[in-house]
Amino acid sequence: MLTWKDVIKFAVNGNPTPDNRVEKTENEWRKLLTPEQFRITRLKGTERPHSGDLCSTYDEGKYNCVCCNTPLFDSTIKFSSGTGWPSFTQPIAENAIKYEKDDSFGMVRVEVMCNTCDAHLGHVFPDGPEPSGLRYCINSESMILDKEALNDN
Repeated sequence: MLTWKDVIKFAVNGNPTPDNRVEKTENEWRKLLTPEQFRITRLKGTERPHSGDLCSTYDEGKYNCVCCNTPLFDSTIKFSSGTGWPSFTQPIAENAIKYEKDDSFGMVRVEVMCNTCDAHLGHVFPDGPEPSGLRYCINSESMILDKEALNDN
């Protein structure tokens, strides 16, 4: 189980190696994604709170990267944080997420990205529920819910 200490270690010292890599040109991403998905995942945008379809969805399945379909989070670790974005306590695998220090907007946060294709997902914070204490705050537009996966890690 990842903790805040692990997140900081990855953000400072480098991330785990992903199982594979997906790289496309900006034009290829634009053709693949909706304008809003492109703005969020490729330009590091943020959706308005409570606006994403996946914010209040609690169906079983896996939450995959909208860009490369890599599984990122499992529905069993999703929780209602009240923040207006889908929230999770752990990634589906340690190497599914990439972490980078983000000091934009006059604050220091840890940005989370898909470790396979570098899609911006959101941020992680140390104010989540036990036992990990983590809250991955993720944009709905950066994920798709694969209900067929049915939580079979």
